[in-house]
Amino acid sequence: MIDDFAKEYLHSDLRDIRETMLWKLDGLPEYDVRRPLTVTGTNLLGLVKHLSVTESWYFGEVFDRPFPERLPRWDDVREHDSLMWATEHETREEIIDRYRRVWKHSDATITALAVDSPGHVPWWPRPDVKLFNILVHVLAETSRHAGHADILREQLDGATGVAAWDADTQHDAAFWEARRARIERAAKAAATEPHHDGSVTAHG
Repeated sequence: MIDDFAKEYLHSDLRDIRETMLWKLDGLPEYDVRRPLTVTGTNLLGLVKHLSVTESWYFGEVFDRPFPERLPRWDDVREHDSLMWATEHETREEIIDRYRRVWKHSDATITALAVDSPGHVPWWPRPDVKLFNILVHVLAETSRHAGHADILREQLDGATGVAAWDADTQHDAAFWEARRARIERAAKAAATEPHHDGSVTAHG
């Protein structure tokens, strides 16, 4: 059946990308998994914390199968700021372990329900959904944050890839510096190319 195939295909991809998120933390010291690496404070452990909470909502409350542990609610705006970073009182282990417990709860929901089972997302403009919608949404959300994690990890130690077996170990720092310099030269050259109206864009 195409419905069973679609559900398993999306579920399999979700399982894989969850593991990628946790792999991005491997081998990093405590400070590096927590520290803000963008102007808005994006950080690796905060992304994992955020995903654990939001996934618990989507495969929990949406299908009237609430996650059994106390987590911030979607309608409590006072708690939303703390969803994207870890306080000094939260350990890496407890955040990771909770994410894995959320996976188990979500997986049970996905297994128990048909792909067209109805759900209700009260924080969406069109709140009536099916399991298929939520599988696609959570996969997209997790993949988006895995992309953020790719960039953050690369900033920290240059590590890239989607898993340990896929890590890029073929090139050294000198190779990447030369590649970056080549891209920088191309960007500067393009920025000084004349436009159709004869003007030239200056670069810094």
